[in-house]
Amino acid sequence: MADTYSLIGGFYSKPSPPLPPFFLKTPKLPLHFPSKSMAAHFHCSSNPRPSQPSLLVFSGGTAFNGVVEELKKLTVRVAHVLPVSDDGGSTAEIVRVLGGPAVGDIRSRCLRLADESTSEALAVRRLLGHRLPINPQQAKSEWYKILEGEHSLWEGVSKPYRETIRAFLAYFQNEILRRPNESFCFSNGSIGNFFFAGARIFFQSLDAAIFLFSRVSDIPAESLVLPVISTNDRLTLGCELWDGTIIRGQNEISHPTNIIGPVDKGRSSVPALPSRIKRVFYMSSEGTNSLHEVFPTVNQAVLDQLSNVDCIVYAMGSLFTSLCPSLVLLGIGEIISSRSCPKVLLLNGSHDRETSGFSASSFVTAITDALNRTYGNSHNCLRNLPSQYINTLLVPKDGEIPIDIQSLSSQGIFDVSRFY
Repeated sequence: MADTYSLIGGFYSKPSPPLPPFFLKTPKLPLHFPSKSMAAHFHCSSNPRPSQPSLLVFSGGTAFNGVVEELKKLTVRVAHVLPVSDDGGSTAEIVRVLGGPAVGDIRSRCLRLADESTSEALAVRRLLGHRLPINPQQAKSEWYKILEGEHSLWEGVSKPYRETIRAFLAYFQNEILRRPNESFCFSNGSIGNFFFAGARIFFQSLDAAIFLFSRVSDIPAESLVLPVISTNDRLTLGCELWDGTIIRGQNEISHPTNIIGPVDKGRSSVPALPSRIKRVFYMSSEGTNSLHEVFPTVNQAVLDQLSNVDCIVYAMGSLFTSLCPSLVLLGIGEIISSRSCPKVLLLNGSHDRETSGFSASSFVTAITDALNRTYGNSHNCLRNLPSQYINTLLVPKDGEIPIDIQSLSSQGIFDVSRFY
């Protein structure tokens, strides 16, 4: 296994050794999928790999991506659970004009899992991973060249793939044209996001769009990309601060900006929150306060995976806007607390706007509160201990987050390991 991986998003930046040994020591449990779930189609394979450990990873679409490349060398039996509430960047423009869930994080993970073994696989990955220029006019011009099949990005893509991909890009364009009162901005637009949105609208199914994208990019059948909520509706994330302030929208919570281009999520690029985050929750699309809280249903495929995987991982990334949107859903905490498998938190390497001043035990407390739904509807609250959700903490060498061993011990977490 390679001895280095790089995590994007400003959390880790130094070379790292192979993934920790516990990934190799987990017991081999059979995977189970509901027969009616799209995940069942993903898992069908004539060449299953039962000797590989199975993992479920809660993450967002950026920080964990660098680890994905290394993780594929250990096991492809990984269920990647991602939120669908991101409302920033080019995703925001798709949601604004066409509605529906945010697909940017899912597209990003699918591309990381895509096959790279042939020249055509690389060409497809290059095409679906391409972003248009920041300048709106240049972006629109390049988009039309891609749509018409005249762009150099199509080189190396065979006719069957070309026709399939172009069909859904054309469907996406047609959906935009059907909304003459909305002017779509292509600036920094992701071709993969456009393909994903076209497929989702055509099939009226997020699961079907993921299935198609996975087949086109040749993702291993045992690797699952699961939206934590399977929906065709727009989802809005809200948060409540300890001073009572309510913030609406994931982008406003994490890295408020009016710029469509690439966003630096580092702590120096955005103003500090007026108070620490108390909880995150889902709001109605027009909601402005906690009275507009809604309670979407978790994707059943996620619950089925949680019940059977060998190891559960909370990945590094934006704590409250990447991890917690998956953890606060009814059923997640119940299953995790009942499992006796390794439950691993990969600690961030630095603070960001959401976690300014946090220690390692603060991360554990936030995850515990999210899974227990401590500050939500009192009828849905759990009272499980932190150690029922996390039993191993992996810490990057030279990371900035203070490791308060005594507080971690009081939480029942004694397995703390550094890696670099």
